[in-house]
Amino acid sequence: MQKFIVKIERENFALIQDADVECYILSSTLPETFVKEFAKEASRKDKIVLLDGENAPLLCKNLDLDGVVVDVSRSEKIKNELKTVRGIIGKHKFLGVVCRNRRHEAMIASEEEPDFVAFKAWKDGIENIRELTAWYNELFLIQSAVYCMDENMDFKDFECDIVILNEKDYTILVAKNKSLD
Repeated sequence: MQKFIVKIERENFALIQDADVECYILSSTLPETFVKEFAKEASRKDKIVLLDGENAPLLCKNLDLDGVVVDVSRSEKIKNELKTVRGIIGKHKFLGVVCRNRRHEAMIASEEEPDFVAFKAWKDGIENIRELTAWYNELFLIQSAVYCMDENMDFKDFECDIVILNEKDYTILVAKNKSLD
């Protein structure tokens, strides 16, 4: 079964109580006081807090958070960017990488040994993502993730270790599953 990472883009403590979520991605644009409090509560519950966004590596280092997720889908120098990020956050922090849905870029990102490589998924390209994650998992031991960009995506058939959902989609998913029980 896939694990979930929930992307949080607004101040919201509600999902920290959910036992099924082990990891959160917080936007680096959120107020620093919220990020500190959320991370403190997550730490008490043995949950992981990652940051994403332009200032994520420095904020991660300054707040001593668990790690970052870096979107290199627009980068022409993926290796250099990831080495810079790793230099800022250190060797022992989590590093997730979001890359374009291209095999070559996934291989370049994987050479830097992140904790996971994520592929953005839209409904209109769902078959390509299924094929890409299957290929990736055959070649790499690094965990793969699918970052659901559209609402109500059917991700159950993806050959990936992690599914990244926004908080709204995750809440809807939980409500649907509870109503089926």
